[in-house]
Amino acid sequence: MDTLKKLQDELSEEYHITKKFFRLYPDNKNDYAPHEKSMKMGHLSTHISEIFGWPEVILTTSELDFMKAEPPKALENANDLEQALDEKFENNKASFEGASETDLSSPWALKMNGQTVAEWSKYGAIRHALNQITHHRAQLGVYYRLLGIPVPGSYGPSADEQNF
Repeated sequence: MDTLKKLQDELSEEYHITKKFFRLYPDNKNDYAPHEKSMKMGHLSTHISEIFGWPEVILTTSELDFMKAEPPKALENANDLEQALDEKFENNKASFEGASETDLSSPWALKMNGQTVAEWSKYGAIRHALNQITHHRAQLGVYYRLLGIPVPGSYGPSADEQNF
């Protein structure tokens, strides 16, 4: 079974879906949050973009310590988001090409100040990243809906794309 190819295909699909969302990102709503406990839209969209870089990190390291990593650069607009997404996607492709199926069974850990927060196989960590992309992109879709921005379809047409 070519698990690397299947993960690459899934990441590619998520990339194309996310690109549709980022193209609609409004320039003046970075500080918008629908609730006081919600992330601000600028932070949320930057986070989605950053998660696209995780497969490369997972395939080329044994861990990520959030407290030792450089904080992500805040992305301010649709163009910045798309550029970061494109760059991370291309980096991922190169990392997948340099990986082997056996690499996927190696352990990988997410840490905070040296403390292990979660640990998976590299396969499990990449699957977790893909799930996080879907989860946070759905949050962004809710923000769009509340702001009156048409929500792109993810795995089929959205209500905004259907003709009723």
